[in-house]
Amino acid sequence: MDNDVTTTTAHLYRNARIFTSDRRTWAESLVVVGDRLAYVGDEATATRVAGPDALVHDLDGSTVLPGFVDGHAHVVGTGEAASQVDLWGANTVEEIQRRIGTWARENPDAPRVLATGWKHGDIPGGVPDRGMLDAVVADRPVYAQAYDFHSIWLNSAALTDVGIDGATASPPGGTVHRDETGAATGLVDETAMHHLVWPVLDGFTTDSDRDEALAVALAAYAESGVVGSTEMALNEDDYAAMRRADAAGQLTTRISAFWRVQPTGDEARNLAQVERVVELATHRTTPFLRVTGIKVMVDGTVDGCTASLGRPYANGTNADPIWSLAELAPVVAAADAAGLQVAMHAIGDEATRVAIGAVEHAVALNGPKERRHRIEHLEVVDPADIGRLAALGITASMQPVHADPAIQENWRRVLGDERVERGFPWPEMTDAGATLVLGTDSPTSPHAPLPNMFIAATRRSALDPSLPANLAHYALPLADAIVHATRDAAWASRSEHLHGRLAEGLYADFIVLDRDIFARPLEELLDTRVLRTVVGGRAVHHTQPEVTR
Repeated sequence: MDNDVTTTTAHLYRNARIFTSDRRTWAESLVVVGDRLAYVGDEATATRVAGPDALVHDLDGSTVLPGFVDGHAHVVGTGEAASQVDLWGANTVEEIQRRIGTWARENPDAPRVLATGWKHGDIPGGVPDRGMLDAVVADRPVYAQAYDFHSIWLNSAALTDVGIDGATASPPGGTVHRDETGAATGLVDETAMHHLVWPVLDGFTTDSDRDEALAVALAAYAESGVVGSTEMALNEDDYAAMRRADAAGQLTTRISAFWRVQPTGDEARNLAQVERVVELATHRTTPFLRVTGIKVMVDGTVDGCTASLGRPYANGTNADPIWSLAELAPVVAAADAAGLQVAMHAIGDEATRVAIGAVEHAVALNGPKERRHRIEHLEVVDPADIGRLAALGITASMQPVHADPAIQENWRRVLGDERVERGFPWPEMTDAGATLVLGTDSPTSPHAPLPNMFIAATRRSALDPSLPANLAHYALPLADAIVHATRDAAWASRSEHLHGRLAEGLYADFIVLDRDIFARPLEELLDTRVLRTVVGGRAVHHTQPEVTR
């Protein structure tokens, strides 16, 4: 990292158009002293505040934004996915097979083949089978993670690897899919994947592997302008990797983390998981790493027909919530009483009602207090429930990348009715008075924030911009979208005292772009480059020398 940042050297950034995400929207210059912003405003005042000995950075008219804060992500998973077979855009079984087979041939010594990114709509009938993978790789295990990370597809060797056979029971909230003879097809979803497959894969992963994956994710974040990330499924191993990086001074993105709490069927065991999070949130906090709450999965996904809906899918099926209200309410109340935040994955409208009901229970039990609970995704939601969540102060955490028209065909097909005309209703959240937070949920979608802003501002596809918009009336003004992905995302994880805005006293976390995105066509968001990413006053990414004196 460059820049000589000390407590005595002031750095004056001038000749820029600065979007602050703050009450005073625009500024001309900013001053950094140490790792903090000392002034953000007009150039004349900034020059006086910086003093005659300041190091001056001439930004040559560039646009400056607060660094993006991803409102929902899986940090180590983002780095891990980068080294796996990329199935994004494969679209057919034949192309999936070709990519997996090619990787296997090019990596003959790899003990397992790991892939990610297939969609249910890529498979005839939406149901993959182990034989499709056996046809291209039979000599070693293949694990192909669905793009939404709610299903995983195994070949026969992988089923043996994890010990799934005819006697393996599906846990509550998940399914080991079987054919008409009772044999496992190779498709495993939701809690069955969490309990039966992921722990085995975790056992094959070393600390060194996790450290490398974290480093890959941090480098990608720096290059694309992400200065903060909201980790939404923290576990012991990933947390240990983050702590090692933090202790070594290697974290270049500030991470606010939610610890995943799994349903066990036993209230005491559920509450014991909350107590672990209380310990972490209380005793182990740094400017770059903090645990702020718990994460629960109330349902699955629309694409996999595991999201819990008030009315059935087009094929007549439905899914129960992973957590019933009776099971979830004590967990949310305990976390709320301890001052933790609660983030609840709820994609279907029935799951959303369960999540809201759990918060209502906590409020009734624990009384008035400052609380910032959240519902994640909210893809299919009843208008009446938007009013309820807003009145309770629940944050709506949503991901524009999930509304990309290029991945919507199966989503719309399995719903099959008027619900598709209200999918991903971002403006309805703010109109009701709720705080809206935007993120990416990487690696279920690309991590880069500027294409995410393109989708938010147009409802068009960043993957295939030629496609028509997905419900164009739900698009957001670009400036609003950026605020939801910076200031509001920081606030929603109780990080507003760290960053998210460009204002005196906050950390100097900002990015410099190669063009004025507010004056150019929105399509240019797909080509805009981040010239410089600054975190705590230090440049963690830069593409060219700058003019300084």
